Amino acid sequence: MTIHEQKAFIDSFISIIWNQGNISRVHEFLHPEFTDHSLAPSLPAGIAGLQQWIAMTHTSFLPITVIEEQVAELGKAMIRVTMQMKHIGTWRGIPATGITVTTRGYRCFHLKDNRIIAHWALIDGDTLEKKLTAYSTGQNAGS
Repeated sequence: MTIHEQKAFIDSFISIIWNQGNISRVHEFLHPEFTDHSLAPSLPAGIAGLQQWIAMTHTSFLPITVIEEQVAELGKAMIRVTMQMKHIGTWRGIPATGITVTTRGYRCFHLKDNRIIAHWALIDGDTLEKKLTAYSTGQNAGS
């Protein structure tokens, strides 16, 4: 896989798996030995854990992840993302507000055999939670 193909592959992963929530297709993108280093400790670190996390996220949000920048070398990619999260279901005890909150973060991928074998993420969940809490309590933090 060339760097150009690798970047397109990561773009597709974000679009199909994260934005569309199509967890039935994760095996097209994830190596059988995949490890996610960013999942909550209560979830398994492999493919099943990521599928659970994506399903849970899509129960609470209609997420749109936009890749702002992608830096890659063969076998590795780092993306800077903006996430627009429309709150449609309970999340961390906060009932659905219907608002869209924007947050930012980074994702790092390692690839092996043309699939993702490892993932790390640093997403600003604090901003998301603060804005949803403020809105749901009438402080109207907006998006």
